[in-house]
Amino acid sequence: MLEHKKFLGDVLPFWDRLNPGEQEMLAAGTVTRHYRQGENVHGGENDCAGVVVVKSGGLRSYILSEDGREITLYRLFSGDICIMSASCVINSITFDVHIDAEIDSELVIINNEVFAKLAEENVYVENFSLKEAAGRFSDVMWTIEQILFMSMDKRLAGFLLDEAARTKSDSIPLTHDQIARYIGSAREVVSRMLRYFVGEGLVEQYRGGVKIVDKKRLRTMV
Repeated sequence: MLEHKKFLGDVLPFWDRLNPGEQEMLAAGTVTRHYRQGENVHGGENDCAGVVVVKSGGLRSYILSEDGREITLYRLFSGDICIMSASCVINSITFDVHIDAEIDSELVIINNEVFAKLAEENVYVENFSLKEAAGRFSDVMWTIEQILFMSMDKRLAGFLLDEAARTKSDSIPLTHDQIARYIGSAREVVSRMLRYFVGEGLVEQYRGGVKIVDKKRLRTMV
């Protein structure tokens, strides 16, 4: 529990606003869990996992369309906090959000009942919850705006550039199917657009990935 206290104290902005009893309760209601790549963290049978803090690894949050297509809402990396995984605590979350491990991940998870009790009794925890939820809803709206109003070539170019910046590498080890899930499109559409990018000398394709070869020209498309 001491390890949880130290970690929570480092990542939760409201930790110092909790009294000793509340800190004890929060630490006691926290567990560390490991998830393998592709394993479901929240959604379906794992609905309302609790408040998730990514200690290492990465997560992907998405919704499912009626025809089963996955639309990525946002991604989470080391140090990120997800309140959407505690949807049973926040009444304003009325749509089904799924969260999977993108890669092998270590997560610190706060029990939803413990967090709900603290949010009810401590205004700083409540404010944190509302701020985090608003931030994630903003991410969701940005994704929807991209899908509705941005052309496919711009969305794909922007995604490739963002991935290159995040990983600090021009080689992006993602399949066409993975890219399609991230940008809310169909694999066939992504494959067709990547072929066009290759023909224009913007990228090269290799087995299981894409390499940016003309970043300057790719930026002009965004």
